[in-house]
Amino acid sequence: ASISMKPVLYCANIAEDDIKKESIPYVDVVKEIAEKEGSGVVVISAKIEEELGELAPEDREMFLEDLGIESAGLDKMINASYTLLGLISFLTAGPKEVRAWTIKNGTKAPQAAGKIHTDFERGFIRAQTISYDKFMECGGSMAAAKEKGLVRDEGKEYVVQDGDIITFMFNV
Repeated sequence: ASISMKPVLYCANIAEDDIKKESIPYVDVVKEIAEKEGSGVVVISAKIEEELGELAPEDREMFLEDLGIESAGLDKMINASYTLLGLISFLTAGPKEVRAWTIKNGTKAPQAAGKIHTDFERGFIRAQTISYDKFMECGGSMAAAKEKGLVRDEGKEYVVQDGDIITFMFNV
């Protein structure tokens, strides 16, 4: 396969003052080219990204709000890259760690479990699943989510969704 057959993500670097503009002529040209190719485009301001990098994590959100933008350019690039490559993430959480796992979009629960360990896929029984958004609506409490009936039991045909929090039940 040639390099031209690989997914392409264009990153348009704009001036800090242009961040709120709906249309920027050169960026519009890049977007047209990308659309024809089936490529992605992310618009960022390297100057803003530099300033964000110098801030403490707790100050970044306030800085973005003051600028009137929803997310940092780096976050946009990561999300666009995942989309372009057909990737999603699911989460596992235990007493010692919370971890994100990257899988291809369309992956079924047993194969997702196999990302963690081949025994999980081989002995797959079911997946207890809740979306991250539903989990956060319950204050980040799995007990509260279970109490409200929001944690679902999913079987071998379940297609994992981006942002699922999953506990795999398995027997080896």
